[in-house]
Amino acid sequence: MLNLGVMEKKVMRERNLTIHDIGRENFVAEVWNWKNEYGGTILQQLRRLGASLDWSRECFTMDEKRSKAVTEAFVRLSNESLIYSHVLECAGPLNYFWLYIKLLLSFIKGSTYGALYCVLRTAISDIEVECTDIKERTLLNVPGYEEPVEFGLLTSFAYPLEGDLGEIVVATTRIETMFGDTAIAIHPEDKRYNMNFGTGAVKITPAHDPNDFEAGQHHKLEFISIFTDDGNINSNAGPDFEGMPRFKARVAVTEALKEKGLYRGAKNNEMHLGICSRSNDVVEALIIPQWFVNCKIMAKQTLDAVMDDDNRKLEIIPKQYTAEWKRCLENIRDWCISRQLWWGHRIPAWYVTLRDDKQKEFGVCDDHWIVARNEEEARDLARRKFPGKEIVELSQDPDVLDTWFSSGLFPLSVLGCPDDTADFKTFYPTSVLETGHDILFFWVARMVMLGIKLGGDVPFSKVYLHPMIRDAHGRKMSKSLGNVVDPLEVINGITLDGLHKRLKEGNLDAKDFERAKEGQAKDFPSGIPECGADALRFALVSYTAQSDKINLDNQRVVGYRQWCNKLWNAIRFAMSKLGEDYTPPAKIVPHEMPFSCQWILSALNKAIARTVSSLEAYDFSDAETARLPASGDSIKKESIVISDYPSTVERWNSDIVEAEMEKVSSIVKGLRSTRALLPPKERFAR
Repeated sequence: MLNLGVMEKKVMRERNLTIHDIGRENFVAEVWNWKNEYGGTILQQLRRLGASLDWSRECFTMDEKRSKAVTEAFVRLSNESLIYSHVLECAGPLNYFWLYIKLLLSFIKGSTYGALYCVLRTAISDIEVECTDIKERTLLNVPGYEEPVEFGLLTSFAYPLEGDLGEIVVATTRIETMFGDTAIAIHPEDKRYNMNFGTGAVKITPAHDPNDFEAGQHHKLEFISIFTDDGNINSNAGPDFEGMPRFKARVAVTEALKEKGLYRGAKNNEMHLGICSRSNDVVEALIIPQWFVNCKIMAKQTLDAVMDDDNRKLEIIPKQYTAEWKRCLENIRDWCISRQLWWGHRIPAWYVTLRDDKQKEFGVCDDHWIVARNEEEARDLARRKFPGKEIVELSQDPDVLDTWFSSGLFPLSVLGCPDDTADFKTFYPTSVLETGHDILFFWVARMVMLGIKLGGDVPFSKVYLHPMIRDAHGRKMSKSLGNVVDPLEVINGITLDGLHKRLKEGNLDAKDFERAKEGQAKDFPSGIPECGADALRFALVSYTAQSDKINLDNQRVVGYRQWCNKLWNAIRFAMSKLGEDYTPPAKIVPHEMPFSCQWILSALNKAIARTVSSLEAYDFSDAETARLPASGDSIKKESIVISDYPSTVERWNSDIVEAEMEKVSSIVKGLRSTRALLPPKERFAR
């Protein structure tokens, strides 16, 4: 999965430009270039690891056929009202008295909160926000501002009430957001509304505060956005402040309140300030219009596919993850599928601007959206929806779909859907999905939901969830820690200098680069020795018996390399004694063979039986402990991979022979133990 943050850093490092400097079209072209150059790395790793796949069916989620499937799925779900663009529900009153201030705008698409940092003008995740504690009035340098910005103050100002009823004083750490206030909350038990914090009255700004957002939903308040995506004040603040940078507006608003006699002072205030780790900019909370999938019915079907004892269609292995499946799907929320990014499948929805619209800003009317397969179809549908009205503009939503939406369709799209293909009729539903347990809900559940809805059945009958690989110390692998292990480097081997070189080719800043180098030097002081694919595969399989995490110690892989070498040498020695023209007998009669051969056949038979039963139970670690020699027929094949798998032969079993061999083995062990007690160089008496 492509990390867009890495691409943004790459553009900044190589060109000293933001993605907004180069524009959407050029950035997307940059990503495609990167994909074409480096996108095959994972496939190379799989090939070297010996994955037995049908490589002729290789495809990419952003290619033409997969894109067609994504568009068709969005349109079909939208036509069935399972994808919607607006929901703000009232869940009952809170324990507050409310004074409503003003109603200005309405948002259309269902809204949720996103953190925006204004230097790069894009959404970020929680893990990219660093929290700074401020104890009192503090001046901080903020990107884009020549003068330091003031934080750590609680500023009070008054809202006059109509009809000479006096005023209500509120306090805030972000006085510039007052233009987005739509209500004031006061405590019901205080006749003066003055409780312990601030003035006792709280200004409510639903569009710019996560807590106020929830209150706004409960009470159907208006959501008034006052910031542009680059951190300036928009037209909702009026002409005196429009276009002003947000922190310059902080000063200007304070001065304006003083002039009107509404300023009531400021005092020191402890606060947590969110700082973007990528840009050092102050994070701004904004309400963002979104698209959602109604998951309730699909989630119930997906839950029943695993939990319905009378009609179970899907088995999860290991079974303990069934509880996680149940927990996630019983408490599912509607799925937000829109992302404010440039790389991905563009949402196939167009906004219609009409000549007689009172408000012509993009997206302000929730009934002006048209979902269609292409712009031509959208224009035709718009004409039908608004007959006799002049369409001024038809604009596609700039957002892209959540990666998991297109990935969730993969079992369908890889077989040619939405076209009625022979592959789909033959292979759907498939048999087994193997993936990491960390994306059980994000990917697996969504594949099942979309598969049932759009494909008519579960996309697979079994899900095997493998453990997550961490470093030898149990830490999550991270480029900044320098502990990422590339399987190709374990297979081929690499020097410490080679590891450092790989780091240098990445996107780490100077601080992280030095820390990563130190981590590599500590964990791999002599680099990584060449281990080969067999040893790596054997080591990884052996770990599956332990837990849901693999703390991969390279020395364990080295140990399996040595074991593989011993096995290889033993086979070469045995083959050298058989001669070049040796052919296994077509018919084996155990009782006519020497005692030792009878024991070998019986032990082999039980090893095959144990291996097969373990593989069928997905107990790969147990299966790993058996020797699996090829059958006589497979010697003629080019590779063991395409040979018939060994099967048991009942007549080879001999409990008597194995019991006799156990006696012989015990005698040998006893003699070896006794010999160890003798003085050096002393021998047994003959």
